[in-house]
Amino acid sequence: MHIGGLQKNSLIDYPGKVSCVLFLAGCNFNCPYCHNPDLVKNHNGASLFAVPEQMDRFFASRRTFLDGVVISGGEPTLHPQLADLCGRIKTHGYPVKLDTNGSRPEVIRRLIDGGLVDYVAMDIKTDPFAYWPRIQKTYKPDRILESIHIIMDLAPAYEFRTTCVKPFVDIAVIETIGQLISGAEHYVLQRFRDAIVLCPEFFHNTSPAFTDSEMQQLQTAAAPHVKRCSIR
Repeated sequence: MHIGGLQKNSLIDYPGKVSCVLFLAGCNFNCPYCHNPDLVKNHNGASLFAVPEQMDRFFASRRTFLDGVVISGGEPTLHPQLADLCGRIKTHGYPVKLDTNGSRPEVIRRLIDGGLVDYVAMDIKTDPFAYWPRIQKTYKPDRILESIHIIMDLAPAYEFRTTCVKPFVDIAVIETIGQLISGAEHYVLQRFRDAIVLCPEFFHNTSPAFTDSEMQQLQTAAAPHVKRCSIR
């Protein structure tokens, strides 16, 4: 398993907890606005922890500082050793939050059924029927829909998230997503961070970010469908 990055302290990635974030390299999506391009492109390098014992020492040393661990990416569910990683973290007493794009519902189900994750955050990029070709070229929207149902039915705690980037998101898209996750506990609309992205040429001569006023309009469109909708 290639752990491509580590954020030792975060106050925002695991709601209500001080966490660290493990970034697993490799992704099966190609979102042009991805702000972790190195994790998408460089997934064959050396792992941050050369041996599991190094990871154990890190978690043991952080016990008085951390309340939880976030596994992010890249896309963590691509890694066959993900369940082992979650289990190893939980032996240290940490709850585990998983960030996922929802493309591998069978993995999400196994992790939830095995009690290996305590919180799941699933990113819904746009209308699931519009992922092709810019998000993923070999794509089956039913897998995204299946992940939504699994998470809503089985996850101990969860949120759905959409990074609001033009032209992937507009009010109609948010309405569609809201209907797909109708009744969800929490839907987060994330502001686009105009920094390093995977495909900067995609946004040449465009302004992909939404204004504060436009973000509020998106929130208004989503709010009737879910129990709570927030802007982050």
